Amino acid sequence: MEKKAVILLSGGIDSTTILAIAKNQGYETYALSFRYGQKHKIEIEKAKKIARNFGVKKHLILSIQLNKIGGSALTDNIPIPKGRNLMEIGSGIPVSYVPARNTIFLSYALAWAEVIGTGDIFIGVNAVDFSGYPDCRPEYIMAFEKMANLATKVAVEGKIRFRIHTPLIHLTKAEIIKKGLELGVDYSLTHSCYEPLSDGRPCGQCDSCKLRLKGFKEAGYVDPLVYPDNR
Repeated sequence: MEKKAVILLSGGIDSTTILAIAKNQGYETYALSFRYGQKHKIEIEKAKKIARNFGVKKHLILSIQLNKIGGSALTDNIPIPKGRNLMEIGSGIPVSYVPARNTIFLSYALAWAEVIGTGDIFIGVNAVDFSGYPDCRPEYIMAFEKMANLATKVAVEGKIRFRIHTPLIHLTKAEIIKKGLELGVDYSLTHSCYEPLSDGRPCGQCDSCKLRLKGFKEAGYVDPLVYPDNR
């Protein structure tokens, strides 16, 4: 029987790379994406294309209204930071942090994994080239995994032990890109920008664009996306 895995798929570099890693490791993949009240729909469209490109077994897209809670520049009437340098990006927790987002996403992934009968959940968190989010740290993942094995019927009954796979957590963005390219990832399908232009192009100035561009530069490759000034 083919082993199964739930993959949290946002349509970005990291989640697309972990999908490629899971496929390479022989998993039958179940992709999970969210319309969570983010300000644009591009990442969902990208996630759909990526899921089709990788031939996932099933792609589930759930709608939750984190914009009703707010508290983030991605879901609320808060400006997206632009033009920050890499030192600024790496210091403190930015306004693009969405309160409890990974906890919420992982909880849905856990529920789906329990239903389809697998203990394997993949998430593309990264604790090296990232924006300071507290729910991207190894200690958080360990705590969630412990909770998952305490809070589910199949784990309590000893039928399944849950594992949260984080293959990118200690890699730089450049290392992640190189790994993905080795596995044949087409990064032109991905999206990273927090505030894309009206035509869908990335802004090139938000923290996520800056980290993406830094990653491609350090990896020695040209980002296949087209930016306003062709950077």
